[in-house]
Amino acid sequence: MAGSRPRVWVSQPLFDDIVGQLAAHCDVDAVAEVTEHDPAAIAAALREADGALVTLNERIGAQELAGAPRLRAIANVGVGYNNLDIPALDAAGIVATNTPEVLSETTADLGFALLMAAARRITESERWLREGRWKQWSFSTMLGADIHGSTLGILGMGRIGQGIARRGHHGFGMKVLYHNRSRLPETVERRVGARYVDFDTLLAQADHLVLVLPYSPASHHLIDAAALAKMKPTATLVNVARGGLVDEPALADVLAHGRLAAAGLDVYEGEPAVRPELLALRNVVLTPHIGSASLATRRAMVQLAVDNLLAALGVGPRAGHPANPVTAKKTTAIAGQGEGKAAAGKRQGTSA
Repeated sequence: MAGSRPRVWVSQPLFDDIVGQLAAHCDVDAVAEVTEHDPAAIAAALREADGALVTLNERIGAQELAGAPRLRAIANVGVGYNNLDIPALDAAGIVATNTPEVLSETTADLGFALLMAAARRITESERWLREGRWKQWSFSTMLGADIHGSTLGILGMGRIGQGIARRGHHGFGMKVLYHNRSRLPETVERRVGARYVDFDTLLAQADHLVLVLPYSPASHHLIDAAALAKMKPTATLVNVARGGLVDEPALADVLAHGRLAAAGLDVYEGEPAVRPELLALRNVVLTPHIGSASLATRRAMVQLAVDNLLAALGVGPRAGHPANPVTAKKTTAIAGQGEGKAAAGKRQGTSA
């Protein structure tokens, strides 16, 4: 009904004080405990919703949208949004948003931490020590790879990639090479101390290769057995992007047989499940998708998602114009009976 408060579903417990900002303008149905929602549960939650605040855990596509005629906006808490079926959202006329920029530096920190931990065998050394195997200091104990003065390769040179490049070049005197869909302006290359090379050169020359590119069907298993074979056997591979970029059985094989020295992984193709082959290896550092997991950054992400959702629902200084749309539909009309009926009609026509 025109003038009624929009109804919003919040899929996971986040920060109550920030999510509480929605209550001033919306009727909020917030999940109180961390929950693994199956498709039917998501569809049921969206059925009467005008908007949704979701995380990477919730996969939303045509099936979940089919019975949600009122839904106009989804705010994803994360820079990635491969949990959302963008063509399905576009077909339904729904705006979706993400939370870029606010997590770039924190994720770059974690990427560099994984690089250092893998190259210097930090977690492997700690396990060895805790197991009581350190009986005497030895000149050859846990020899790893230098970071300072080595060659840092970056695949994907967006904000996070540039942050990692700055850390490597300015902090550790590393030679920085990168490959990207398009070359950066020379002014940016100079600022981060990076040089553009082709994909094969990046693989062959990097002492430490960090993956920070977006995932898409075109980049699925970009790092496969053939790509791994082009890397130095002394190299380190770090992935803080998406698990599907790496052929994990191929990676486990080269790590197990000494054809790659080490790896640091924060993301996995089947997460939260991690392949047993990777869990069994000591020369891989494994973290549970914590790239943006600092308190300040996670709060900033939720705040941006809330701001995006309110704007998409016609509230606040950006009413109708959320700051971070990722769908073809970038704006929303301020809520009204006519708009709601039009959107519902469009969705019914599309799904028929």
